[in-house]
Amino acid sequence: MSEQAETLHRVRIVTLMGQPTVEIDGVDVASLIGAYHVRHDAGQHPQVILEVSGRWPTELEGLARVVVGVPPDPGPAAAMFLQAIDARQLEQAALARFDLMDGQSHELTRAMLRLLGEWANGQWAVPEGS
Repeated sequence: MSEQAETLHRVRIVTLMGQPTVEIDGVDVASLIGAYHVRHDAGQHPQVILEVSGRWPTELEGLARVVVGVPPDPGPAAAMFLQAIDARQLEQAALARFDLMDGQSHELTRAMLRLLGEWANGQWAVPEGS
């Protein structure tokens, strides 16, 4: 790893009543930050990831190691979730949920999609007798 990649910076984050003060090497950058994440793996230096807000200054001067973060792709996680669904259980659960059936077209499909959304959020109500 290069010497540049090993450079550590002094980070200070203080949050009072939901308003953080974020300092990097003594410079307050809180007005630029929309969110921050701290990760500390055993045996490693902590890693602070700063997500910039839409409020950019007209001028910013200094040295920085720039890392571009890309939002995670939900596709692989969604595919794993859907592959774990038992089709018979989903159908039974949808048919047992009278609150989701309204007599409109595609009601079973809409009920299943609603159930999948609930299940994805951890609400695993399974009908009795399944």
